[in-house]
Amino acid sequence: MAEIEKKWYVIRAVTGTEKKVKSNIESEVQSLPHIKDLVPRVLIPTEKIYQIRNGKKVSKERNYFPGYVFVEAVMVPEVKHTLLIVPGVLGFVGCKRKMDPPIPLRPVEVTRMLGKVDELLEQEATYATPFIVGEEIKVTDGPFNTFTGIIEDVNLEKKKLKVMVKIFGRKTPLELSFMQVEKV
Repeated sequence: MAEIEKKWYVIRAVTGTEKKVKSNIESEVQSLPHIKDLVPRVLIPTEKIYQIRNGKKVSKERNYFPGYVFVEAVMVPEVKHTLLIVPGVLGFVGCKRKMDPPIPLRPVEVTRMLGKVDELLEQEATYATPFIVGEEIKVTDGPFNTFTGIIEDVNLEKKKLKVMVKIFGRKTPLELSFMQVEKV
């Protein structure tokens, strides 16, 4: 008997429960030994971002495709049924009803999706709150702590800002890193 080809499918999940759905799918598949080899991978592409809270840099993972879980599987009826009964699963992308046969991703889409996952893993974390010229900020670190100013220039590559701050009644330019300021 020839090996049945594994394909990638996209499952719609309740937004915010993607990690729980992924772990439920994995535990459900592991508990059924005859299905274990038919569902080798479950994937949620995430990206790492930084947020600044109370002047501290906080690293956080954010779903790149909120509300979706990617599953590599041999789609036999028992696998389809097992995936659909997992709590939080709304159905397969491309299917109007739960009884419709799931539509696999095309090879080009799979390559793009897996390439994007690799790219996100290699990529440095980005900042969740980009700064805009003309925006008012508050300095949270350094000798000018608690001063407020207006952003004059944003350098995303160096993650630096040029800010005009009033010191003793005079406007003074400062060069600060993203980590030294917060939005007002």
